[in-house]
Amino acid sequence: MKKIFFVSFIIVLSLPVIAQTDSIVFSKFTTAQNRSKFYNSLINNSITKNLSSPLNDDTEEKWQEAFSAIELINYQQAWTQPAIKMAVDSMQKRSQDFQQALLEMLYATKQKQFTKSVGHLLVNTTSAKIFAMCAEYLLLTDTSKKTITLIGEAGINKMQSLNNDKEIAIMAEFFRHVDNLYKKNTFSGKYLLNALFNKNYLPGNVVVYSIQRKNRNYAGLVLVRDTAGKFIKNDAGKIFWLPQLARSVSNMPAYITNGNTPQGIFKMHGFDKSRSSFIGPTENLQLTMPYETSVQHFLNDSSITDTSWSKKWYGKLLPKDLNNYDPLYESFYAGATGRTEIIAHGTAVDPEFYKGQLYYPYTPTAGCLCTKEIWDANGNRKVSDQQKLADAVKKAGGANGYLIVLELDDLKKSVTIAEISPYLK
Repeated sequence: MKKIFFVSFIIVLSLPVIAQTDSIVFSKFTTAQNRSKFYNSLINNSITKNLSSPLNDDTEEKWQEAFSAIELINYQQAWTQPAIKMAVDSMQKRSQDFQQALLEMLYATKQKQFTKSVGHLLVNTTSAKIFAMCAEYLLLTDTSKKTITLIGEAGINKMQSLNNDKEIAIMAEFFRHVDNLYKKNTFSGKYLLNALFNKNYLPGNVVVYSIQRKNRNYAGLVLVRDTAGKFIKNDAGKIFWLPQLARSVSNMPAYITNGNTPQGIFKMHGFDKSRSSFIGPTENLQLTMPYETSVQHFLNDSSITDTSWSKKWYGKLLPKDLNNYDPLYESFYAGATGRTEIIAHGTAVDPEFYKGQLYYPYTPTAGCLCTKEIWDANGNRKVSDQQKLADAVKKAGGANGYLIVLELDDLKKSVTIAEISPYLK
């Protein structure tokens, strides 16, 4: 099977590996010269050259690379439209990898003019993931009850032919996501925070909280609690917090590959330094989801002999009052659909790609949690919220515990510490 390469892995792994010393953190990828070179390569090679090649089975991966590059920098120029239309017109007979890359790019760049072709693919595809991506694309344009009903009926028909656990999980998540479009949250932010911030919740564990908005275009914030249940403070004696983005480049729902960071619980298990030029050299927090790791490891209980995941096992880590709060099961469901490798990291991506976006100067990812980092023209790290976060986690007792992502509400603004402070006492 041909493999989809997200642009960060297509291009940047061929660049020189980053370096770090005790006094200076350096990334060659972030120098002014290499940022300019990289951007020009995206335009001239990944997009222009690849979209100029004929589209056939042998060139699909070139076109997929072009879609990823367009998505990465939100490149929308009139000259690309004939090529994109040609890709859409032929996607019915293309590979699933090609369809996935194309649908993700169309969704990310909000090119809504292809509903007829996408609707045709939705009805005819045999893949649950492609069906779900088609459905989510169509819902970008129309969330009327009539459209949701028609898509839902097509989904029910699709379910009857599935026998693969991951495909069934994807369809179940699709139905859950559609159901939530008209469902109001019955748990207030106050109720959720009081339950999750309780010092007796997950006792003895370091807990990192990432509080987000439903609309991931707005930045959230991250807090750290130590093993004694106390929130870490900064040098000024105030609660430590930092802005953190949980938005993916695609901005697709969390159950879709490369979608936004799922809500819910992640097992935190140490620090690492990435060799990906996009992520950069700063220490990241390693995380796993259910299905990505064993029940025994996730619950940190060697006495567990069950090797099969279930909601019941995951629910043991939730406060009793929130055991039936379905949004906090998103990481469980995302693991069931096959999502992996979601971590909390910094960034060496040029924020100027996203100038004018609501989340600027933060940079979206392939679905991870990301903090702000600033690099000078020589490639030296000048500001690192990620290193501050790593240091706070070390102060709390180390990266062994849990990270919890929670959507607070759907206000159209970034999360502020003033909103959270009353629940920290």
